[in-house]
Amino acid sequence: MPVTTTDTPAPPGPQLAGRGLGRFADRAFALVLLGAGLSVLVILAAIVIRTTVDAWPVFQYQGFFSFITGTEWRAGFSRNEFTGTYGAFPFVFGTLFVAGIALVFALPLAIAVSVYIVHYAPLKLRTSLSYVVEVLAAVPSIIFGLWGLLWFVPTFIQPVSNWTARNLGFIPFLDGPVANVNYFHAGFVLAIMILPIITALTREIIAAAPISEQEAAYGLGATKWEVIRSVVLPRSFSGIVGASMLGLGRALGETIAVLMLVGGSQRYGFRLFFSGDTMAAHIAATFQDAAPETITALLGIGVVLFLVTMVVNMVARGIVWRFGFKATGDAI
Repeated sequence: MPVTTTDTPAPPGPQLAGRGLGRFADRAFALVLLGAGLSVLVILAAIVIRTTVDAWPVFQYQGFFSFITGTEWRAGFSRNEFTGTYGAFPFVFGTLFVAGIALVFALPLAIAVSVYIVHYAPLKLRTSLSYVVEVLAAVPSIIFGLWGLLWFVPTFIQPVSNWTARNLGFIPFLDGPVANVNYFHAGFVLAIMILPIITALTREIIAAAPISEQEAAYGLGATKWEVIRSVVLPRSFSGIVGASMLGLGRALGETIAVLMLVGGSQRYGFRLFFSGDTMAAHIAATFQDAAPETITALLGIGVVLFLVTMVVNMVARGIVWRFGFKATGDAI
């Protein structure tokens, strides 16, 4: 007659009993993790508070609303008082315009590349493409700027810009003349810069789409394109928005490459081929030789850039919540 035995788990050994030194180490580890989490908030608060305090005099002198909406930037040279005029709107406009151009070009291409890598590429090619994307994400911005200024823009983008202005110039957005460095050139090179970031994140998000739902769609006779369109992309929407916002965050703060390609002009407008300027590029171009009052004004631009980034991320969060709720039935 067979004998049935029931295995009783052994009691935890001394090393797992949670006594003495083990409990102390657990509390210490929790405190270390808490400190690491709080350090992020402390660093952010220190940056915001210090920058705002240093920039506050220019907001009092110019008025915060006038500082943001003013269109004339005339630097003063005083140490103890404000003598210039500080209107940052051309730089705010240029920042949003260039970043918007970059996102318009980068996001569709990033989604297409990600879908190809996950759903179409052979395994060996998938690995190679993923590696190339990661390498591109690590290229310094100065390299992109030099490459764009000295080769890519003159060879490809400038002829396209000239042809567009010549043949489609009746559209106000696309009229000439075409400046040698302008919003479009800066935005297009910036699109190439943020493309690897968006692609790397979007690839992981698309790969995480529920396999069971895809198999169910295939079982109902859907084609691969229909599965991607009806299952994968809707399920990945909120994550793709988040990835695009990370790319947009880099685009808003990008400095060196944009400084080399945007033109450094205070002229602004919805003209693709105008020279212009951005907040980060203007700070980098003028900070070294600026007088104390102008440095205060540049810090004010830094505060505005931070606020713009916060507003953009809040809007993106709202989009993620609204459309994520519709796609999944749950708030994200």
